[in-house]
Amino acid sequence: MRKIVTILIIVDFFSSCNEGKVKTSMREIDSVLMEQVEGDNTPSIQYILFNKDSIIKRYHHGLGDIQESKKIDAHSTYNAFSVTKTFTALAILQLAEQQKLDIEQPISKYLPDFPYGGEITIRQLLAHSAGIPNPIPLSWIHLTSEHNSFDRNEFFKKIFVKNNKPKSKPNEKYFYSNLGYVLLGQLIEVVSGTTYEAYINEHIIKKLGVETHALGFEIQDTGMHAKGYHKKRSFSNLILGFFIDKAKYMGEPEGNWKPFKNFYVNGSAYGGLIGTPDAFVKYIQELLKPNSVLITDNSKRLLFIESKTSDNKPTGMCLSWFSGELKGNRYFAHAGGGGGYYCEIRIYPDVGMGSVVFFNRTGMSDERFLDKVDKVYFESNSNTLD
Repeated sequence: MRKIVTILIIVDFFSSCNEGKVKTSMREIDSVLMEQVEGDNTPSIQYILFNKDSIIKRYHHGLGDIQESKKIDAHSTYNAFSVTKTFTALAILQLAEQQKLDIEQPISKYLPDFPYGGEITIRQLLAHSAGIPNPIPLSWIHLTSEHNSFDRNEFFKKIFVKNNKPKSKPNEKYFYSNLGYVLLGQLIEVVSGTTYEAYINEHIIKKLGVETHALGFEIQDTGMHAKGYHKKRSFSNLILGFFIDKAKYMGEPEGNWKPFKNFYVNGSAYGGLIGTPDAFVKYIQELLKPNSVLITDNSKRLLFIESKTSDNKPTGMCLSWFSGELKGNRYFAHAGGGGGYYCEIRIYPDVGMGSVVFFNRTGMSDERFLDKVDKVYFESNSNTLD
């Protein structure tokens, strides 16, 4: 009997220690995230850590509208930019499952007017190894008031004429390209017989059970949309005027920040999604589940296989997802950044977890910000994850 009591005391002791470590890690996460707002690096931030069934950690802090002193909350929406590419890749694999296309085939088989020759395959476009040019897309936006009259096919027709030569041979090297995903969006429309936006809404967003006001390609409620900001006193603000008409797309300064007026990205398939952090959590949670309603397990494995060049060099890129490792935990991730907003989504398949972070400030590159936050959790919970 004494032995049993002793064992129970020891178990309770270690359980209390682990609980204390978890609480400490959560406070450290709060500190890292709070510093982003209090240090004036962003007007607001939202972070969610989760598994396939539930939320482990949620944090939001700051303002979605500085002028109105309006705080952000779980219903706030953000422009997600290039995170959209993961939806585009998923849609392509769905269509492959339906035998409407073959990713190993040249895309010219489906798009006769494809401007870069007959050798580039759909897989190479998905993996950014096709050698398609990538002109800076900061100016590829239009105001919400211009949306009804905007013709994206006409817009990109001119872009392709100006950028009609490949940067490298197919699968010679990794070369990130937004234009490659414009072409994949066109492929989805040709093969599915509907618009890109309608396909994503019907076959991904609707299956997630997410309402259109929480995830889609238009701002459904301007009162809930976090205003996008750019740091007023920054070098990037000086050069921003070379890419966009600041008088057209931006408002008067609000404190240390210049606000963007509400806008849409010209190319929906590479960067058009707008939504709440929770909507993207549901998306990743569904990808974490076996027998997902979105895609078969075989296709999901294909989605997360790291691509290699023709000389067998790993690229760090799967089919739209970047690969990486944090504290021994393999992950797949994508960032989305542009004028006024920056976000990251991440999936840790081996431990059945994921994370997202959203800012309403400009982001120009893949910052891997989630490394800073997620590592705090993994360091403090290494024993429970083994």
